[in-house]
Amino acid sequence: MFIRTLYTVFFISSLFAQKPFGKISLPLGRVQVQTSGDWSRAKPNQAVFEGNRIRTQAKSRCEVTLKGGGKVRIGENAELELIEADVKPMVKNFNANLKKGSVWVSAKAAFGEKKNIALRTPTAVAAIRGTVFKAKAGDDQSSVQVYDGSVDVNQVDKFMEERRKRRKGLTPKGPDGQPKFKLGPVKEIAAPTQVSGPYEITLEEWVTLAKGMQINVRSDGKYHMFEFDQEKDEKDDFVKWNKERDTDN
Repeated sequence: MFIRTLYTVFFISSLFAQKPFGKISLPLGRVQVQTSGDWSRAKPNQAVFEGNRIRTQAKSRCEVTLKGGGKVRIGENAELELIEADVKPMVKNFNANLKKGSVWVSAKAAFGEKKNIALRTPTAVAAIRGTVFKAKAGDDQSSVQVYDGSVDVNQVDKFMEERRKRRKGLTPKGPDGQPKFKLGPVKEIAAPTQVSGPYEITLEEWVTLAKGMQINVRSDGKYHMFEFDQEKDEKDDFVKWNKERDTDN
């Protein structure tokens, strides 16, 4: 009895220690959440936390409402790992890892608010400050398309290197003795208007994509940035669904 009670207290304490990422506002089809090693069926309005994973099966989708506002929608056959959340009244930082599939991020910042979201794929990182974009993860190549605002993109290893340096030098430290989480590139640089030829240039620094632009980043770091065909894109079922959801919300 004592052991069972101790386990219950430990389990509840661990839940309170996790920072809330948001909630599953709309699970469609077969959607699962991994919390403490086990996968379980996602439920409407289920809270999700740092460290949780969400995955969808074929013909399934999931909408996650971020704590403090904003949406992340996951397409079919996708898996998203929720890495970090740091939510304050006027500053909201989120970091997630798209292991496979596609996601749509709609997170416009309110007046005076800073909303930073970093989405990592196997080959690239997209960092935003209140905008709308779609990302697709692949082992050999990932893509990012911008529908509103702007998105900064870099290689995963460059992002992780910057993040390690930033964390090491951050002060003051948080209440647990660890550096406070801070998201976003150290600096922004203007994006080239167009890459001269597909995959001729290696992505060495952050580049900024404006509305209507797409970037494909390969595992070797080479990239191709261009204006995507918006008329053709409008016919994509996942894109249409997300735009309808953005209008409704």
